[in-house]
Amino acid sequence: MTDPAGPTAEMIAAAARIARFMRTRADADLAGAFAEDAGGVTIIENFAPHVFAGPAAVADWACGFRAHARDLHDLDWRFGAAQDFRTDGTRAFFTLPTEWTGRAGARRFAEQGGWAFVLVRQADGWRVAAYAWAVTAFRWVGPE
Repeated sequence: MTDPAGPTAEMIAAAARIARFMRTRADADLAGAFAEDAGGVTIIENFAPHVFAGPAAVADWACGFRAHARDLHDLDWRFGAAQDFRTDGTRAFFTLPTEWTGRAGARRFAEQGGWAFVLVRQADGWRVAAYAWAVTAFRWVGPE
């Protein structure tokens, strides 16, 4: 059922921890973001191999992101208002419009996209069980 109240601050904080890792690439920023489950999580990304699933998904994705982002600097993000929020109290789904800005080498860029998140409630709070990222617009900002 769609809940007009939207995701809680704790739910958005789980997404923000992932974004913070992407900015800093520090493993400590992932603490408490992803669900701890023997089956692992599922992540769909715009860098190869695109699908990260199973018990090693988070570690494989983190390694893959570091390689993907080695020439990216000054990353920052801004979340838009969450869309399509649904929850049954133990599982939640929502999408987050997101704008990333930063530098690729010496060039500034802005990238818009959407994150679709599935969170599960665990004993210590809401954690990401799955997410998918999709770029919807990209532009270079300023001169070359």
